[in-house]
Amino acid sequence: MTADIPGLRLDRRTALAVTGAAATALTLAGCDTYGANEAASTAPAGAGPGKQQQPAELATTAEVPVGGGVVKGDTVITQPTAGSYQAFSNVCTHLGCKVNEPADGKIVCPCHNSVFGLDGAVLSGPAGRPLDSRGIRVEGDRIFSE
Repeated sequence: MTADIPGLRLDRRTALAVTGAAATALTLAGCDTYGANEAASTAPAGAGPGKQQQPAELATTAEVPVGGGVVKGDTVITQPTAGSYQAFSNVCTHLGCKVNEPADGKIVCPCHNSVFGLDGAVLSGPAGRPLDSRGIRVEGDRIFSE
């Protein structure tokens, strides 16, 4: 069976291949921008050029176990060793899914099982790069964003 369009002649196999390629491209484009609008829409009111924000309190040090971590909002806070705190985006660098709360010394993405260490490094893919680092500051028993 063929489709006749003036100046174009497609058989069924070619038409299906073109349609499949277009659907794949649209799916990948959607996955690539997953969470982009969310990040833009969650900016604090009054934030913008020339506006200085106060650092937000993310957690207390008691909430972040040694050898583990917690997810607070869009941030994963870890304590790989006693007194050493690190923070990362909770968005997997593979396709933008939200990672799970750290468990057993690892941060796992539930979508495709990328595994990250408490330092944000990729332990196993498909993610090809570490979690995006976030600046934090510890003051006494409180952890603030920078």
